[in-house]
This record gives sequence, C-alpha cells and structure tokens, in this order.
Amino acid sequence: MGFGVRQAAVAGAFYPDDPEQLKKMIGKFLNDAKETKLPGNLKALVVPHAGYIYSGPVAGYGYKLLSKYKGKIKRIILLGPSHYAGFYGACEAGFDLWQTPLGEVKTLTITKPTVGTYPEAHQPEHCLEVQIPFIQTVLGEVEVWPILCGQIDPVKLAKDIVQEMDEKTIVIASSDLSHYKTYDDAKKTDATANEFVPKLNIEKFQAVGDACGKIPILTLMHIAKEKKWKGKLLDYRNSGDTAGPKSRVVGYGCYAFYERNTR
Repeated sequence: MGFGVRQAAVAGAFYPDDPEQLKKMIGKFLNDAKETKLPGNLKALVVPHAGYIYSGPVAGYGYKLLSKYKGKIKRIILLGPSHYAGFYGACEAGFDLWQTPLGEVKTLTITKPTVGTYPEAHQPEHCLEVQIPFIQTVLGEVEVWPILCGQIDPVKLAKDIVQEMDEKTIVIASSDLSHYKTYDDAKKTDATANEFVPKLNIEKFQAVGDACGKIPILTLMHIAKEKKWKGKLLDYRNSGDTAGPKSRVVGYGCYAFYERNTR
C-alpha cells in the first residue's frame, strides 16, 4: 500500500488548473499534431515536460500516436529526471493515486534493486506530473509506475524495468533537450539528439547528447536495444518556435519507438 493521494503540484502553473481549459488545450495539441504512421506497434515515447504553452505542441505528436492504443494499453512506466532532490538510484512515488484537474490515476509501488520509494522527491516534481493529463486524455483508465532518476546506471535500471513489462505496457521518458541557448545554437545542439536517439546510438548520445532527462532517455534506449525496437523522430521544436523569444530557448524533441511488424 502507498501513502494515499499525491496532489497536483504544478496545476495552474505548467498547465491549466481548470478541467475544461485543460481539456481544450490538450485537445488542440492533439488536433494540431500531424498524423504519424509507424511500420509496427508503438512501444515507447520520449516527450518533453515544460509548461504546456512551450512544449505541449511537441508532446501532442507522441500522445496522438498513443491515443490509437486506447483499450490496449493498461500500464505506463513513466521515467523522468529529478529536478528538486539529489539521490543515488531511482525512486517511485509511494502514493496510491495521483490527482490532476482531470481526476485521479492509480499509481503502482514496485520496489526493485534499483528503484526505491522516495515520496518527498516526487511531491514538487513537474516532469512526470505534466504527462498525466495527456495520459488521462488519450488512454483513459490505466496504471502508472512513476520513476524519478537520480545518479544511476541506465543499464541496471533498464534491466529492472524490463522485468515489469508486458504487451500492454508503454514506456515514456520525460525530457527536454538543450537549455537556454540561442535559437540557432539550440537547433545545432539538438540535432545530435534528433539523430542519435531514434537510431539508438547509445554511445554517441551518451557522449554529446544534451538533455535534462539524459538518464531516462538512455534507460529507454537500452530497453529498446534489448527489445530490438526501432526509433523515429516525430517532432522537434524549441521554445522560440512555440511561445518564447529566440534569444534564449529550450529544445523539445518527441520520439517514438516501435516493434516492427513481422508479417
């Protein structure tokens, strides 16, 4: 058993706290995202986690794809970087339910050798919370296993996560890309992630990739490599394209990983 309900920490800041406004905003992101077809079944996503006006249009591409799996997906394994607490290893939240303006989502408590329980790290954290209203919108009732990553070997974390996956599981890594560069410099920097992440080039992304959620992305890349998934860039923009000045931007990439059809 967990510790009850985790209240929304960033509703009214990163996204609207009014349910109708929130539904309308997410609906627009989904409608505006272009249709993407994969030559296989979606297994994982990398999506950004800034305020919705900045990164929501990019996240919409991933969640539009995920919406096609409503009724087929029952569990989301959600990975993100800890912005407020420093620790070794990874941690789940320890709550039974997470609340957003759209209602409550059942959350799992699964301790593993690499994953402990640290509710205090999760309480102020935005990187996982901002994904929940999207998940509620496109999938309805699912279970979420929210994991924050501290200092940890992505290979070891990937091995523990794979043990909890089945055909009804999707993995989502929450990460923005480069931070506070000029518009042109950000595009050059983020081009490395846009190339190496979908190609599952772990060595090069580890060496030169610039992302706050680098460990969650690397963990997902190790899972994808073990499962022989393929990757695809869905969308890339930065805050200079969406809702901010071009003098100092944050990059947002959305990537899908899929299991290729064998028929």
